[in-house]
Amino acid sequence: MDTKSMTWALATLDVAGTAVGCLEQDGHCYRLGPTLTRVGHRPVEQVIDLFQDWSAAEAALAHAGSLLDPADRVTGPRLAPIRYPGKILCAGANYFDHLAEMGMPDAKKADQRLFFFMKPPRNAVVGEGATVHMPIGTAAFDWEVELALVIGRTARNVSVAAALSHIAAWTVAIDFSARDHNRAPETFYKLDWVAGKANDTCCPLGPRLVPAATLADPQNVGLRLSVNDELKQNGRSTDMIFTVAEQIATASRIMTLDPGDVLLTGTPAGVGAPKRTFLSVGDRVDAEIEGIGRLSVVIQPPR
Repeated sequence: MDTKSMTWALATLDVAGTAVGCLEQDGHCYRLGPTLTRVGHRPVEQVIDLFQDWSAAEAALAHAGSLLDPADRVTGPRLAPIRYPGKILCAGANYFDHLAEMGMPDAKKADQRLFFFMKPPRNAVVGEGATVHMPIGTAAFDWEVELALVIGRTARNVSVAAALSHIAAWTVAIDFSARDHNRAPETFYKLDWVAGKANDTCCPLGPRLVPAATLADPQNVGLRLSVNDELKQNGRSTDMIFTVAEQIATASRIMTLDPGDVLLTGTPAGVGAPKRTFLSVGDRVDAEIEGIGRLSVVIQPPR
């Protein structure tokens, strides 16, 4: 992705061992603290702190882009842009083509129920690079590229019509799964979502947060994922069963969505499970979403 086409974005870099929140513009990253102080915003060093008052932060970020100081530029490996969300909700089985590859080729929306599972925000979230460790004991480590959103305004029992106004930003997510740990056929409950989905390092986010307005239509965005340069997933959000707005509205009836919470919105077809093709240590996974960028990770041994 050509970052020069963006107005601005948010990133977090590892600068000499310290996580530094940054405003990203024209391919460069600038420390948030001095950049925002220059336009009269309170001092903020971490991206997550911006969500205490996203409306004020968004206005300040847009203004700061015209007053950047080269002295504030920093470089370093990219960490997850938001460290760490309050909650991570994930919509399960939310693309028609993914349902088809998993054995439900004639699924109809009227017959489906939107459901969510959760990932632990502090332990699951990582950034790009050699950051993802295979879950202990898994032999079926799978991938899913997902469009992820960050909540900017508190959402509780919101309507579908109003739901998108609660989004602050978008990012790329990879939902890694231990498929063999997820299944529990010998039990009455059949699926173990914690064992299969809540493993450490299994929710990479990045490479940046782009403001909500960047995606003019979140229901028409391309998603791609490759493993060792072999294209596995190539879909569009047009194939979602439940729209982003419907997901926010439904989730907000279950629980309050707070600023800084993250919601993963489902994955298109192309995951490893149907073909029994899974990840190995050393594999590189590249996930890309139109308008946001590419998130690349390399699988590491269990720890």
